[in-house]
Amino acid sequence: MNILIERTNQPKPKPEQSNLGFGKIFTDHMFVMDYKTDIGWHNAKIVPYGPLEFDPSTMVLHYGQAIFEGLKAYKTEDGKILLFRPEKNMERINKSNERMCIPQIDIDFCVNAIKTLVDVDSDWVPTAEGTSLYIRPFIIATDPYLGVRPSDTYKFIIICSPSGAYYPEGLDPVKIWVESNYVRAVKGGVGSAKTLANYSSSLKAQQEAKSKHYTQVLWLDGIEKKYIEEVGTMNIFFVIDGEVITPALEGSILPGITRMSCIELLKNKGYKVTERKISIQEVYDAHKNGKLDEAFGTGTAAVISPIGELNWNENKIIINNNAIGEISGYLYDTITGIQSGKIEDTLGWTKLVK
Repeated sequence: MNILIERTNQPKPKPEQSNLGFGKIFTDHMFVMDYKTDIGWHNAKIVPYGPLEFDPSTMVLHYGQAIFEGLKAYKTEDGKILLFRPEKNMERINKSNERMCIPQIDIDFCVNAIKTLVDVDSDWVPTAEGTSLYIRPFIIATDPYLGVRPSDTYKFIIICSPSGAYYPEGLDPVKIWVESNYVRAVKGGVGSAKTLANYSSSLKAQQEAKSKHYTQVLWLDGIEKKYIEEVGTMNIFFVIDGEVITPALEGSILPGITRMSCIELLKNKGYKVTERKISIQEVYDAHKNGKLDEAFGTGTAAVISPIGELNWNENKIIINNNAIGEISGYLYDTITGIQSGKIEDTLGWTKLVK
């Protein structure tokens, strides 16, 4: 399938790179592709960024059948543009698609679509330290129909946003509220899919955490409210007595690309990395016993976010004196170094756009 390119004749002014924020500004173009049951995916095109028009009965507006992804493009010092493991994001799209009854995509074609869109909007990729072009692919159900069933038509859309740090703290350790009332997901649900419901259901807890001056929410399991799952926008790791521990993927946690990359890097460097159940009580006890060395979140948006404080039922757990730890610092420097081309990519993780 070819990609038709229609370039805008009214390019937008570029923003100041010193104050990009996250997800607030969008580039000149977007990728759009349609699906019909009797045709499959078709009509792939890059068009000027603009509003979408839908019938009021469009199914995604009523039943939430949709998924999305997030990845980034980075400009190197010599002007090249790199993507970080985009095929893994497309593989995860298909896993989300399967759970949400959305047709599978062709991974290689969609990676090429991302490359093509980023190339068209290449002058939007920022160059300032710590900036990137955030890329948001998403698929929505588009049948004009009121009734609970999978749609017969879909749109696959990719938009891009030049972005700075996800958290206002940047790489400074963040404060996290441990949520003991609301739950995010349970096994058998859609917690392992990157679908809209997971995020809308988290808003109430996140709102309450922010009112207490905490940056994000740490979710516990939905049954016992005992075992740690993930932060609202990140997977989570703990370093306890030298061992790196992260919750196992058992169906209610999103399998992060950055999470996977951190595990691979740490194992290659000789660290003991364990994926298993870990309770908030175990973390609290490790803190009391002086064995909780570090905690950090991982995700596309923030990359690595050191955690300086956890608040569990008003018990404040101060971690590493609210400073960045050795392991989180190593991971941040290594991953961002590979992404920006400052560190040689011996693992084949980056893909050249141009």
